[in-house]
Amino acid sequence: MSGDEDRHATEPGEQSEGPIIGHEGELSGLPAPKGELLPLPGLAAISLYLLVLAVVIVVGVVGGHYPALFLVLPVFLFAACGGLLMRFRWAWAMALSAVLMLGGYNLWLFARQHLVPGLIQGLLNMMFFFYLVRPEVREKLR
Repeated sequence: MSGDEDRHATEPGEQSEGPIIGHEGELSGLPAPKGELLPLPGLAAISLYLLVLAVVIVVGVVGGHYPALFLVLPVFLFAACGGLLMRFRWAWAMALSAVLMLGGYNLWLFARQHLVPGLIQGLLNMMFFFYLVRPEVREKLR
């Protein structure tokens, strides 16, 4: 075992020459570089979107614009929001289904009633859907 092959073995009081490299070539025991604090910033944006959607539904129910039965939706949206930030696979599935159904509904709304906000929100949901199905995103889920 030479000093170049294994940087894990250092004598007490001896400085290692570089970062500690794990068996898979990744840095271990060191804080993440500044650019890697949030590995998937798109997940944070989608989580924020789901959170805003849940709050809008709660405010709509409290204001009397939606029936009280709609309070079931924010529960699932809050769960998907928190789980997605923690990169859970079940939350990914919930968020994926939410943005797909909302996107389909809003695009249908635009096709039937020609409401431009429906088109904008539908395209935004489809963009989130296409981001969530990327292999890079699915690989980083637990």
